[in-house]
Amino acid sequence: GHEMKVAVITGVNSQDGIYLSKFLIDKGYRVIGTIRSYRLLDFTNFNYIGVKPNDILIEELDLMDMANIIRFLQKHQPDEVYNLAAQSSVSQSFEQSIGTFSFNTNSVNNLLESIKLTIPETRLYQASSSEMYGRSESLPIKISTPMNPISPYAISKMASYFMVKTYRESYNIFASNGVLFNHESPFRGNNFFTKKIINGAFAIKDGKQDFLEVGNLQIRRDFGYAKKYIEAMWKLLQQEKPMDIIICSGKSVLLRDVVEYVFERLNIDKNLIIEKKEFFRPNEIPDIYGDNSIAKKNLVWKYDLSFFQVLDILIDYEINKRS
Repeated sequence: GHEMKVAVITGVNSQDGIYLSKFLIDKGYRVIGTIRSYRLLDFTNFNYIGVKPNDILIEELDLMDMANIIRFLQKHQPDEVYNLAAQSSVSQSFEQSIGTFSFNTNSVNNLLESIKLTIPETRLYQASSSEMYGRSESLPIKISTPMNPISPYAISKMASYFMVKTYRESYNIFASNGVLFNHESPFRGNNFFTKKIINGAFAIKDGKQDFLEVGNLQIRRDFGYAKKYIEAMWKLLQQEKPMDIIICSGKSVLLRDVVEYVFERLNIDKNLIIEKKEFFRPNEIPDIYGDNSIAKKNLVWKYDLSFFQVLDILIDYEINKRS
């Protein structure tokens, strides 16, 4: 065996992958990150949180190619695999429904089968999503709440969730679903709501645009801070038994309040926020928030940030970046 634990993070260039790599390196792991293509690799955010190129090994891995995954697992013999790679934009999933479904499900199926065949004692973390619950009759969302996905992305995540459960129950594999609600950070992709709002607000402030066009602001979401959520991922894989668990802030916040908070912090006139019908999604969830009591109890995970505190972190980051 190896003294150093080995962890693999797929989709390591995502916000969660960047924070998780730092967290695991600090814990003394040997970390191997995978990306679809080296062309997508930008080390800026890794540098920002103190991950140097020689702290982490980054390899290309095509998760649609099972022979490739098996070779990769045999080579690295990881103790833990964090599967964060996905087509993760809900709005994009409406435009690319078949590609989203096929990548998001096949990648997980291939990993599960490869682990089963190659190193069955490896622990797998699957990045599941609150979107699986969709429009729910009852709030807060618990693991046992019936799923009612309403986007191709959500449907793909639901299929993967149950595949993980099936492999766990059929082959005794240590595979757990972390069901994360929206979580944000300075490293969030530019096509996500908070990032769009903050980028748009700064563009108005810098005189680059006159107003901000947004979709439906009369909906509520449960938002948290990515840097804290990745701790729960690690804690989930340290449990005695695999399990599925919800990671969330436990509260929902109105999108209009989020946008207005950003505009107030930057002293921008709130009349410059324009809701446009054509940006509304074909199918929308009016309100969703989760119950994080099990995560707090079983994982001994602490989370008490209000989303406005998280917005302050994001806004301060952008201000520092510009100074």
